[in-house]
Amino acid sequence: MLIERTENPDWLSNAYVVADRPGGHGVLIDANGVAEPLREMIARNEITITHVLVTHQHEDHVVTSRADADRYEAPLLAHALTARVVNGVDRTFEDGEVIRSGDLAIRVLHTPGHCPDHCSLLVDETDCFTADVLFQGTVGGTLNGGPTGFVDLRRSIMERLMALPPTTRVHPGHCGGSTIGAEWDANPFVRVWRGLDPEGEERCDVLGEPATLVLWAPDYDGGHKAWVRFDDGREAIVGGSRVRRG
Repeated sequence: MLIERTENPDWLSNAYVVADRPGGHGVLIDANGVAEPLREMIARNEITITHVLVTHQHEDHVVTSRADADRYEAPLLAHALTARVVNGVDRTFEDGEVIRSGDLAIRVLHTPGHCPDHCSLLVDETDCFTADVLFQGTVGGTLNGGPTGFVDLRRSIMERLMALPPTTRVHPGHCGGSTIGAEWDANPFVRVWRGLDPEGEERCDVLGEPATLVLWAPDYDGGHKAWVRFDDGREAIVGGSRVRRG
């Protein structure tokens, strides 16, 4: 398997080419506006792009997806909920569907929480493109996930992604990669959800609303990510800049 990644210097979002072999077939996963290195890799290895795949609707992951599909004369595929927001989707996919590109088998995992349409893509059962649900050492925010965003995110991570073999390589939607085993052992959110580490009890303010700071952890961008519990019982994962401590 061949994998090439680019990272947008402003958004820190990733875009990928995944191919079965030189001279073979492959797909584009997400688009971040940094396309030239991916195009060069495709041309150098004489890859035939069969699909352009979108993990979720957010702009930093779809900015040139339609243009990429047109360039390679390949269909643009996304979840049905994504297709309601992103223009130009040619065909929708659903949870459990397997998309084939040459010798690659790409299984769709619907992993909502960051947003309702969010999907992860498991390639050949060895490499999982987790987009904005699971990162190296942290997890995605849930403020755009709807009323069940936190519950959905926790279930997506603990019941779907953490159920994959520990050797499964994780290719997230922002910054560098990891493995399922490494995140099971060391991800601060996963550790609390496993009952290995205690919940915090510090009081805080989140966007003007009082809450309890359950977990304060590093984020992929050098800042922090917080798990908060509001006084009415609602829970959320939010960026650290939204939390006022003390």
